[in-house]
Amino acid sequence: MNIAILSNSVLPVTKYGGTERIIWWLGEELTKMGHKVTFIAPEGTKSSFAKVIHYNPEIPLARQIPEETDIVHLYEKPKEPLSKPYIVMIQGNKNDFEACDENTVFVSRNHAERYGSDAFVYNGLKLEEYGKPDFKVPRTHLHFLAKAAWRVKNVKGAISIARASGNKLAVLGGTRLNIKMGFRFTPYPSISFYGMIGGEEKNQLLRTSKGLVFPVLWHEPFGIAIIESMYMGSPVFGTPYGSLPELVPAGMGVLSDKKSVLIEALADVDSYDNKRCSEYVADNFTMAHTTRKYIEYYETVLNGRKINPTPPKLKEMPPKFLPFYE
Repeated sequence: MNIAILSNSVLPVTKYGGTERIIWWLGEELTKMGHKVTFIAPEGTKSSFAKVIHYNPEIPLARQIPEETDIVHLYEKPKEPLSKPYIVMIQGNKNDFEACDENTVFVSRNHAERYGSDAFVYNGLKLEEYGKPDFKVPRTHLHFLAKAAWRVKNVKGAISIARASGNKLAVLGGTRLNIKMGFRFTPYPSISFYGMIGGEEKNQLLRTSKGLVFPVLWHEPFGIAIIESMYMGSPVFGTPYGSLPELVPAGMGVLSDKKSVLIEALADVDSYDNKRCSEYVADNFTMAHTTRKYIEYYETVLNGRKINPTPPKLKEMPPKFLPFYE
């Protein structure tokens, strides 16, 4: 197939950018499988394996899609009619009741169900980018991995849990002083901040971590940080919202909406089987798994069928912040 993939960010990304990494890895995996990929992305995008068309926002998307394209992979509902078949990959949460496109695919079962759909594809990792997990290295700290400026990610809760459990915490995705959130300064020396890091520095922090602290206050659509951490051998200690119950099976972490339960669970953090966590991700959440599922949806659309019988629509507006009890 000839597949055009749209991105709103320059590719490839090197640090923060979960959706963009999924798009890039998907293009790579499709190419490995013998398909031809074209990225339609902002100027600055470069690829050694795919054709690149620099997206011009002044020109309708339909006019920028190559004629030979069989299907278009979008990250949002198209703003104008497209003559080519397409699917829409939704990675985030909507905050309104506007209907999604009929060809929308979500990223977890819970994500889809909240919109009255059963169409989803789990995200996967390109395992080679994480290096080999080390199950013998000393594990010295817990970690938080998310854009800490988003209050729904609850870095404040993660810091409180780590301190109360007597653990050091590495915050990946935030800074000690954050003026954008009012004025937030974290003085505790047991909490280290690494900002938006990537590459081997990030991998090493994950490789030496006892566990991921992930007390999110929203329905997490997927949570790439969860499978990244588990692949490196970290169990997950978080809230039971969104996709987390799907991604974190028994014996690989603890999920609770009570801070006290997570603090108590961390007393046994060293007893988890790090290798089992890693093998679980390698067996279920690779880009090969993800790509094969997207191809099934491509074929659905190319055969003239809609992915959803009616346009998916958010069934219920959740509160701004889901509860997190003491």
